[in-house]
Amino acid sequence: MTDPAYRSGFACFVGRPNAGKSTLMNALVGEKVAIMSSRPQTTRRAIRGVLTRDDAQLVVVDTPGLHRPRTLLGERLNDLVRETFADVDVIGFCLPANEKVGPGDQWIARELAEARAPVVAIVTKVDTVSRERVAEHLLAVAALGEWADVVPVSSVKDIQVDVLTDVLVRQLPEGPALYPSGAVTDEPDDVRIAELVREAALEGVRDELPHSIAVMVEEMIEPEDGGVLQIHVHLFVERDSQKGIIIGKGGARLKEVGAEARVGIERLLGRRVYLDLRVKVAKDWQRDPKALGRLGF
Repeated sequence: MTDPAYRSGFACFVGRPNAGKSTLMNALVGEKVAIMSSRPQTTRRAIRGVLTRDDAQLVVVDTPGLHRPRTLLGERLNDLVRETFADVDVIGFCLPANEKVGPGDQWIARELAEARAPVVAIVTKVDTVSRERVAEHLLAVAALGEWADVVPVSSVKDIQVDVLTDVLVRQLPEGPALYPSGAVTDEPDDVRIAELVREAALEGVRDELPHSIAVMVEEMIEPEDGGVLQIHVHLFVERDSQKGIIIGKGGARLKEVGAEARVGIERLLGRRVYLDLRVKVAKDWQRDPKALGRLGF
């Protein structure tokens, strides 16, 4: 008896901001690939995580939350999501169990009705509510559209993550692996480092600030003796008043951000690093096409 054919392909997670997409991708891949925060719009890029099994390779693309945009950045993030789900083999539509199905979900469901790929509805965060609430939510989600399947999961408690993986793999075409078996992402190190700094900066800042923070690695200096890697990073905000929030009194807040980010960066790179953070003002960068281009959007 021959082995079943190997499957490989792309899945993407879409949903409202803060629907649990990044946490779910990290749980599927088994390693932290996407940064996580309780702040909406934490994800700003299409980040790929790779899960390799004996029978399949699933490449999961985490996308920014679909939302009604108020800035040029918001419009470009929405365009990125649409471009991504137009080009994958299966779409996972994430709807958190701890929030009722609302107009934003209905709007996304209408967008997905036009998608070429099959859509699996994923009810996330089931560990945060009662079984009765999960049952109610599953019915509401099922009524939203024509789904290939509806799967309740908890990324934090690892509930049905393996079941969801099987459901997604079944939708993939037959074909060889697309990435080496040890790969978990194709994100370059400088992008992952910038994201770890932004994740640290997002924690503990005021509500209006997260959307205004952008991070870019300016340079990485490799010492000749192979010692401590020097990483120089710029954090961009839109106004001088925001610069003060990030730096904090006597630079205390920025030191906390650097200390927290350095732990994640050293874990990522497997070596000691010296992290130099500088905060700069790029006035109204979310609405400025030139600034968005310089920052990679």
